[in-house]
Amino acid sequence: MTATAISVESISKRYQLGVINHGVLFRDIQSWWARARSLPDPNLKIGARTQAGNFNALQDVSFSVRAGETVGIIGRNGAGKSTLLKILSRVTAPSSGRIRVRGRIASLLEVGTGFHPELTGRENVFLNGAILGMTKPEIRRKFDEIVDFAEVGAFIDTPVKRYSSGMYVRLAFAVAAHLEPEILVVDEVLAVGDHEFQKKCIGKMQDVGAHGRTVLFVSHNMTAVNNLCARSILLRSGQVVADGPSSDVTRLYLKALDQGEQARWICPPDSSAGKQAYIAEMAVLDPQGTVREGYELTEDLRLRIRYHLSEAMGGITLGLQVSSDETGETIISLSDSELERSRLGVRRAGEHITEVRLPNRLLNTGVYSLRIGISRGRHEILDVAEGLAFRIIDSVGIVQYLGFERKGSQLAMQLPWTEEAA
Repeated sequence: MTATAISVESISKRYQLGVINHGVLFRDIQSWWARARSLPDPNLKIGARTQAGNFNALQDVSFSVRAGETVGIIGRNGAGKSTLLKILSRVTAPSSGRIRVRGRIASLLEVGTGFHPELTGRENVFLNGAILGMTKPEIRRKFDEIVDFAEVGAFIDTPVKRYSSGMYVRLAFAVAAHLEPEILVVDEVLAVGDHEFQKKCIGKMQDVGAHGRTVLFVSHNMTAVNNLCARSILLRSGQVVADGPSSDVTRLYLKALDQGEQARWICPPDSSAGKQAYIAEMAVLDPQGTVREGYELTEDLRLRIRYHLSEAMGGITLGLQVSSDETGETIISLSDSELERSRLGVRRAGEHITEVRLPNRLLNTGVYSLRIGISRGRHEILDVAEGLAFRIIDSVGIVQYLGFERKGSQLAMQLPWTEEAA
C-alpha cells in the first residue's frame, strides 16, 4: 500500500480585515477598548469607518495525497488555492485543523521565493538548498544541472536583484525541482516565463512525478492540468467542491465558469497591501458602458482596467490575455506598449483607468477569461490579476447562417475577400 505524503484534516484559515495596528501600543489599546464597548474608534478620522470582520480564505478543507501522486489544485481567483499551498509549505499557519506531511517540501509560490536579493545566483542556490535541508555535497552534485536548466550560466555570479523576473523564476524553479524534494509545490508562477520555458518546466514536473515524488500544481491552464495531473481538487470559496480524475474535475470547473461568468472583477481586500502597483478592478462593458451577462457577436466590447501605482513610474506597460475557457488556451495577447507614455513617459502615482476596444466579430461564441498584468521594463512583473470571465452569444444566428459552427474555433473574424475573373 502506498504511503500518504500529505494529510490535510479540517483546516481553516481566517484573516482579519481592516486596520491591524496603529504602530503605537497606546492607540492599539484605545481602539481595542472602544470596540469592546461597541464605541467609535477614537483613532479613526471623523466620518471614516472600519472594515472590520473576518475573511475565511479556507473552510474545513480535508484531503490526502499519496506519495508519488501529481495533483492539480484548480479554482477561480480567491478560491483559496494559494492560501492552501502557503499552509502546506509552512509559510503561514492554519487557524484550525491539522496537517501531516511526510518528506521534504520544496515550494515555488512566488517569483524568487526564498532568494536574498543581495546574494548572487550561486549563493542563493546554496542558501535555498540549505533551507530545504540539503548538504553542501548534495547541492554541488546538482549545481551544474540547475544552472544549465535555468539558462543563467553567464549571470550565476551576479546579485539576483539585477535579474529579470524571467531569470528569477527560471533559477527558483530549477533549484526547487532539482534538489530532490519528496514533495514539490508549484503555484502558477510559470506564467512569467516564455512558452519554451513553460514546456520545459512541465516536462521536469512530469519527470519528478515519474521518479515517485509528489507534486502539487496550481494552474488556470486546464490543458496543462489534464496533461500533468491524473487527479485534481477543485476549490470554491475556500471549500473543496470536487476531488477526482482531472478530466472530470476540470470539466466541472469549466461548466461552472460557463454558467456563472463574472464580467466585473474587483481586487480582494487583502491582495494590494505593500505592492508598488496593483490592479484594482477590471470589467467588460458593452458599447453603452454596461456590464452584462452576455455580449453579442455583432457588438464591440470595451475592456476597462483600473490600476494603482504607489509612486510615479516610467516604463509601465499593461498586458492583456484573452483565453478560451473551453480549452484554457490563450487566444489573444495585447499590450498598451504602443502608447508613447508607456515607452518614454512617467505615469503619475495614484489611480489610472485605461480601456481597449475589442471589435465585433472577433471572438466566436463561448466563454472567455481575462488575465491582466502590469510590468515595468521588459521583464519586471509588478502585478497579475485574473478571475474575470465573459460570454459571447449569437442571438441573431449569424454563426449558423454562415455555416461555421464553433467546432473548437474561437475566432469569428471578418476578413476581406476578393475574386477575379478566370
